[in-house]
Amino acid sequence: MPELADILRLHGPDYIAHYKDRLLPSHRRTIEDICTCRTETLGGHVYRCPQCHKEHYQYHSCKNRHCPKCQNDQVDRWIDSQRDLLLPVLYFMATFTVPRGLRRLARSHQRLVYDLLFQASQQALQKLAYDPKYLGGTLGMIGVLQTWTRDLRYHPHVHYLIPGGGLTPDHHTWQPARYHYLVPEKPLAQIFRATFRDLLKKTGLFHQVPANVWHQDWVVDIIPVGSGEAALKYLAPYIFRVAISNRNILNLKDGHVTFRYQDSKTHSTRTTTLPAERFIGRFLQHVLPRHFQKVRTYGLLHPKQRHLLKIVKEHLEPKNSLALERSPDPPSKQRISCRAVLCPFCAGEMILIRQIRRRRGPP
Repeated sequence: MPELADILRLHGPDYIAHYKDRLLPSHRRTIEDICTCRTETLGGHVYRCPQCHKEHYQYHSCKNRHCPKCQNDQVDRWIDSQRDLLLPVLYFMATFTVPRGLRRLARSHQRLVYDLLFQASQQALQKLAYDPKYLGGTLGMIGVLQTWTRDLRYHPHVHYLIPGGGLTPDHHTWQPARYHYLVPEKPLAQIFRATFRDLLKKTGLFHQVPANVWHQDWVVDIIPVGSGEAALKYLAPYIFRVAISNRNILNLKDGHVTFRYQDSKTHSTRTTTLPAERFIGRFLQHVLPRHFQKVRTYGLLHPKQRHLLKIVKEHLEPKNSLALERSPDPPSKQRISCRAVLCPFCAGEMILIRQIRRRRGPP
């Protein structure tokens, strides 16, 4: 089956020629990176198997965060790095969605609007959580931006992973969420809308938004997602998933791309076919601005507030618990980056025989 790189190599030049000066630098860079990923252009290494005498070429990856070949190995490493932040409580996933009337502005001013989306959503969550009727304390939040639907349409939204409870202002009491319930969604959505509106007024872009946007209902969804370990596994794919994976691209024929996706309402598998240039356009609208931080932490999980997280753990963990004294990773994990390259033909350990130098691009 074809891969995204095949589509970009074949039809990317026409797409670039068609949009010329309108093509964002980040889009051009993404096309170039994906086309050259794990090819001789980026250099690599040649290995030989001493058992079957076969040679194996291992090329370097592009490391572009939008490349479907470069995100597969990130999930487990991220989960391992986050385990020290886990609390022994029920976790929740909160999702904030930008309404349709704001999407044109978001697409044209991505960095600014995405920043406002983060600011307004986390402020709304924390404001409601401070109310003594619900938690009366500071939350911990990990937020991740996602911009696509399963069929690659533009749909900016933020997912938050939140431990179920809050630390009171005096830092003496942990208030747990009750009955699998964090905060009410409807008031949260109203605060989110009002906060976003007030922040946007300060930017000079407020006049570009249709007036009815501020009178319609905004969508916020909160669901329980289990323990901390289960919650990390739930969130990790949102962090490292790209808009489309190679396994979902089914066909490239006569200038058209066919791909499959799961319908979010029926959970059935569906397919759609688009002209190649339109498919590329749908994919590229999910390329984030260069150096944009798509994962952010707030409250108790912000690096500057981690001392408060330790206080919470002292409240929740038995005094004689060794859970906070984590032992070093076992040798197998420590040496994972140095693991041997195995022969794809006989599974024997291969020997590095030479390096392939990276090709220089045009000056």
